[in-house]
Amino acid sequence: MRVIIEKQKPIVTYLIGRFKESDIAGTAAQMAYFFLLSIFPLMIFTTTLLAFLPITTDDVFALIEDFAPEQTISMIQEIVEGVLETRSGGLLSFGIIGTIWSASNGMNAIIKGLNQAYSVEETRPFYTNRGISVLLTFGFILIVTVALVLQVFGRQLGLLASGYLNVPEELVVLWDWVRWSVSPILIFSVFVGLYYFAPSLKVKLRSVIPGAAFATLGWIVASFGFSFYVNNFGNYSATYGSIGGIIIMMIWFYLTAFVILIGGEINAFRNSKIQSTK
Repeated sequence: MRVIIEKQKPIVTYLIGRFKESDIAGTAAQMAYFFLLSIFPLMIFTTTLLAFLPITTDDVFALIEDFAPEQTISMIQEIVEGVLETRSGGLLSFGIIGTIWSASNGMNAIIKGLNQAYSVEETRPFYTNRGISVLLTFGFILIVTVALVLQVFGRQLGLLASGYLNVPEELVVLWDWVRWSVSPILIFSVFVGLYYFAPSLKVKLRSVIPGAAFATLGWIVASFGFSFYVNNFGNYSATYGSIGGIIIMMIWFYLTAFVILIGGEINAFRNSKIQSTK
């Protein structure tokens, strides 16, 4: 664990120093590569699992279309739907098990990145480390499922509750508004879970709140901003041709990884201050 003397530094000075010391930009690029490898298995498994619910692939991608560039969403959806059309076997086939393993590579990259943010070595056995990656992947899918249910069936659930519980119509209207604003809360929950369970050290739950709040706001702003730029000004196809969609996706993943790492550094700073007060 890093030396407690760093607690004396202001957080901005601390982050600038860590940016140079731990090569955050390089680590973010590595994480983006593993995100690229894991995104298609993750979406394939998610859409296969949600096939047991009255939810379509269009509903799944509609959940993130406001955050991701349009070309990226179209490309991922086209590839995933093509794979699902040719895939045979049940949900628990060896192919799906391999898909889960591949999908967890993204979480494994986050674990390595956050260990670097905390300046700790990975001390957990391989099976424990990979098991955490798989469980975090399932947790992410669960949160996506909740978000989809609220988005697709939220109105019907509100009306059903109103009929059985005699809820005033005003509350139903309020619920209809709340269910559409639940995405930031779910995103925040994802980051809290990542920052709490992923690093190879015990941290206080309160110490991960600042980084999770920063990552939530930072990821939403960065994703909206990049998506707006790509959809309105950026013409990557003219420069990169048919792989323009891949380039856009990699930049989006890079921004995501960068925000996650900065959030981890903020939490590491917060954790060191908490430890120093004991």
